[in-house]
Amino acid sequence: MKIVLLEYPRNPEKICAVAALTSMKEGAPSEMIKEIDPENAKKRIQRVVGYGHYSVIEHASFTFSIEGISRACSHQLVRHRIASFTQQSQRYVKMDEVPFVIPPSIRKNKEAEEIFNENMKNIAAIYKKLLELGITPEDARFILPNATKTNLVMTMNARELLHFFNLRCCNRAQWEIRDMAWEMLYQVLDVSPAIFETSGPKCISEGICTEGKSSCGCYKLYDGKSIEERRTIAKEFYK
Repeated sequence: MKIVLLEYPRNPEKICAVAALTSMKEGAPSEMIKEIDPENAKKRIQRVVGYGHYSVIEHASFTFSIEGISRACSHQLVRHRIASFTQQSQRYVKMDEVPFVIPPSIRKNKEAEEIFNENMKNIAAIYKKLLELGITPEDARFILPNATKTNLVMTMNARELLHFFNLRCCNRAQWEIRDMAWEMLYQVLDVSPAIFETSGPKCISEGICTEGKSSCGCYKLYDGKSIEERRTIAKEFYK
C-alpha cells in the first residue's frame, strides 16, 4: 500500500478561519484573508472545532493517491459518500498480471499462505485464458477476487476526514483500511495541524468508546497521556 497526499489548499487553516470569521463579522472575506495571520487562523480554528462547529472546515479539501489496496478495502472506502473517487477500471485496464493483497493472518500461516497463493495463481491463469479466448476485460474480471489490487484518487473535505478517522482509525476497523486511515491522518497532520490535531478514533478525539463489549480496551492506557502519545498507543495496540 502507498498513500500520497497529492493536493491540498496552500493555506487550509486560513481558508477555514476566514469562513468562520465571515459568519460572525461584517466585512468581505477577500479582505479578511489578507489581514489574518497564521497564528490567529490556528487559534480560531482550534476554538471553532473545539465548539463542534465543523461546517467551516468543509472549505478545505485534500486529494490522495491511494495505491495497491485490495478491492475489499476500496469497497469499504467508497461507502464514505461525502467524497470524490476515481478508481482504476477493471473494464478498461487489461492486467498482464493479477496483483493481489495477502492478509497478515494468512501470511503468518505457512499452509494457508500456500493455499492462498496457489488459488491466486490459478485465478490469474483463468483470467488470462479468458482474455485469450476473446472475452472482454469487463467480463473476464468476473473471475477476479476481492484480493485484487487497485489504485484510486480520492478527494475528501476536512470535516469528512475527521469522521473518516473517527471510524477507520479505530482498532475495531478492518486492518487494511485502518492502516490506510492512519497513514492519511499523519499526512494531513503535517500540512494542517490545527484542523487535525485531535483527530483519530473516538477514544482519542472525543474521549469515548462506542464499541461496548467489543472495545479493544486501549483507552484504559490513556491516563496522563498527550494526544500524540494516545495516537501511538491506539495505532500500535494490536501489532
